[in-house]
Amino acid sequence: MEQELETAIGIRIRGLRMDKSLTLDDLANASGVSRAMISRIERGEASPTASLLARICAALGLSLSAFFAEKGEASPLARRQDQQVWRDPETGYMRRSVSPPGTGSDVDIVDVEFPPGARVSFPPHAASSGMTQHIWLFDGEMEMTAGETVYRLLPGDCLFMPVSEGHVFHNPGNTPARYCVVLDRRGR
Repeated sequence: MEQELETAIGIRIRGLRMDKSLTLDDLANASGVSRAMISRIERGEASPTASLLARICAALGLSLSAFFAEKGEASPLARRQDQQVWRDPETGYMRRSVSPPGTGSDVDIVDVEFPPGARVSFPPHAASSGMTQHIWLFDGEMEMTAGETVYRLLPGDCLFMPVSEGHVFHNPGNTPARYCVVLDRRGR
């Protein structure tokens, strides 16, 4: 299943790149990711980290959530066993796309399990201008950096922040953190 998703990620990146008439060099220059790495990802030979994938998505004009949003038949119900799961190969951070696919909703819900000590940085990107997100922590603790401000979240806390500004997710604790991201794309 994981290999299928890695292959699908590569196919999706290549398709988006081709739709925008970008060469590998164009995408490499726009994302700051090497041409060789993008080529390996497109062929399913390399698994992109969350940070690397976010840079590629930003260069393609997408957020990470929009990248993972599945097209297909609209259904008001997304059963847990059918929800797409992706694990960052570098940190082990796991994201589950909870929102039902194909509904056309401007809101995406993502369930995240973040390992102890893990840190993921997402660069600022204009493609997400106006988009916002709520980070609602269920278990563990998280340090969220938005711009120059660091917020410490404990269970039950919810942080609202724009997506387009660079931000850092960090679990300073000794146990996994679990949180929900509610992404609102209406500002686009």
